[in-house]
Amino acid sequence: MKIHFIGIGGIGVSSLAQYYLLKGNEISGSDVYDSEIINKLREMGAKITIGPNKEENIVDYDLVIYSPAIKESNPELSIAKERGIKTLSYPQALGDLTREYFTIAVSGTHGKSTTTSMISLILIEAGLDPTVIVGTKLKEFGNSNFRMGNSKYLVIEACEHEASFLNYNSDIGIILNIEEDHLDYYKNIENIKKAFNDFALLIKEKGTLIKNKNLDIKVDRETIDFSFEEVNIVKGFVNVPGEHNLMNALVGVKVARLLNISDEISLKALSKFKGTWRRFDEHILKNDNILIDDYAHHPTEILTTLKGIREKYPHKKIYCVFQPHQYQRTFLLLDGFINTFKESIDKKLVDKLFIIDIYDVLGREDPETKSKISSEKIAKMVPGLEYAENDKLFDQLNDYEVVVFMGAGSIYNLSQEFLKK
Repeated sequence: MKIHFIGIGGIGVSSLAQYYLLKGNEISGSDVYDSEIINKLREMGAKITIGPNKEENIVDYDLVIYSPAIKESNPELSIAKERGIKTLSYPQALGDLTREYFTIAVSGTHGKSTTTSMISLILIEAGLDPTVIVGTKLKEFGNSNFRMGNSKYLVIEACEHEASFLNYNSDIGIILNIEEDHLDYYKNIENIKKAFNDFALLIKEKGTLIKNKNLDIKVDRETIDFSFEEVNIVKGFVNVPGEHNLMNALVGVKVARLLNISDEISLKALSKFKGTWRRFDEHILKNDNILIDDYAHHPTEILTTLKGIREKYPHKKIYCVFQPHQYQRTFLLLDGFINTFKESIDKKLVDKLFIIDIYDVLGREDPETKSKISSEKIAKMVPGLEYAENDKLFDQLNDYEVVVFMGAGSIYNLSQEFLKK
């Protein structure tokens, strides 16, 4: 088959491109920017165009798969539809795969990537050889977010963004937690809860739902609850810090038991887990101080991560630099951010907390919302929170022992620049 991917450099779309390449298909793609991911796909044999793809280069593909970020007006997508070529969004294409495999789908507002990774490593340790699609890179996968297996098992991260996960049919569906997020799409928590309940309803007829005990999810499927009271099972075996990671590991054990994998094998796999890319990702600096790079960008994630860092380094001087992600998202979750920043400062989870300019997602931001919110305005709302301009930030980072770069946007580039200092 000839398959073309629009937005091929995306973390999810690139996984599917790898999958179909390894299945022997002819793969092409396009994206706005070059990247490490795209270079890897080229090395694997994909033909990729950077920038607008000329109409004469758009051949008669058998299938076009496009990123959810791609708009209906995209010229490549429009031409494909005009020619009658089958087109699928990334969630739709992944949904088709879930129906071909015994699928384990991990959903929740937080913890999806880590839990998906832990489950995958347990299955690998048990010799079940799963195919894995996760929303971050794993050291165990050679710094890739994809693993091709040779068995009936597929382990995926099921993202709730724009209800993508309602395309997936799982044999084991997992709901870790439910909180307010993506309010530009869902509008309120009730709509979010309904979407997660609908996700659970899509579990295959003889499948199982594994969910947080505190969640009110009702489906006509076998249901297994988990709670913090049970984490003693995994204590002493999990090397990534934070109580939330004990819960994630506990879910891994619950999944393993459903697949008749012994706790001994599960705990052995969990003890080897090194953590995922940009989740509590630690680096030793030239002065022997520590830099932690972390993807947390939701108020709950920020607070949970900072608690884990303080737990690991109770006596060190910790500075944190946070970059909000998207103006509209920041505006809609503003109360949560303010409460998190206040608690982090008041409880001395950090010794200094900086906020830099909001990451502007090109083409997705509402000008009216942008005029209402800024990092400088947020800093004035929270005593002790310091605003720093991106290009002047490094001058303010001194006398720390642990420095945390946190957020989902371009702050990663800042952390890498600081590493080279």
